Amino acid sequence: MVKSFNPLLWASLAMVVGLAPAGRSGEAMPPEKKILVYTRNFTPDGKGFVHDNIQACADAIRAMGREHGFGVDVSDDPAVFTDDSLKRYKALVFANSNNEAFANDAQRAAFKRYIQAGGGFVGIHSASGSERRWDYYWAVLGAKFRTHPRQQKFTVRVTDPSHPATRGLPATFDWGPDECYYHNHFAKDIKPLLVVDPAGLDDPNKDDYPGKQFGDAMPLAWYHTYDGGREFYTALGHNITQYKNPILVRHILGGILWAMGEAELPAGPAVSESRTDDK
Repeated sequence: MVKSFNPLLWASLAMVVGLAPAGRSGEAMPPEKKILVYTRNFTPDGKGFVHDNIQACADAIRAMGREHGFGVDVSDDPAVFTDDSLKRYKALVFANSNNEAFANDAQRAAFKRYIQAGGGFVGIHSASGSERRWDYYWAVLGAKFRTHPRQQKFTVRVTDPSHPATRGLPATFDWGPDECYYHNHFAKDIKPLLVVDPAGLDDPNKDDYPGKQFGDAMPLAWYHTYDGGREFYTALGHNITQYKNPILVRHILGGILWAMGEAELPAGPAVSESRTDDK
């Protein structure tokens, strides 16, 4: 359950931080304001896990686009990864993709050129389990999925309330049940946005990993810039109903707009009504 979430406050904060709708309903979308929501889940043996939340996630992002002035294409076809196709998009959103994202190295090369040209990237939940054998993809996303304990409720803490993906969220909130992802191969420059204290998780194997590696602040969401691109990732969002939760919607929307270059970080210290001082 979310603590102290006020939808009217959210709406006012959205106006303050520049996340209000960009145009009236029915206005034509500028072609440069379009994103690709990519959902491929593939393993050669067909045994890879496919999330049942993909449709709900895509529908939620389509609604964000309608409300905030950007177009949304949805595909699970890796043939979209060509230079000519990708140049239409301001950001690529890997929305609960998993396992093999691409069918060949030419598609991987097109993805890499897109990032190097300044493209935006967003990963949602199991996107960190895509391309498990390609270290460039891990570097773009910022880490690689390792495992997770059973679904459960856990307390999430905001570490940077100034970012568009966390601005206006409660300083802490109870979340779940959800899969609390453990990652490894973290990029050194990631900037955590949401964290969890592993000590509070019900996991008989947590002493093995993550152990004390992260202290009381294991990253669940982060952003960074890598190889010319802007990248945001969140581990939240295993269950269908969560894509109607204002916390997750607000969080993903801010991450998408930041990756698109449509919502910038403030130049100076941020002031947030949800911010508290850590003791």
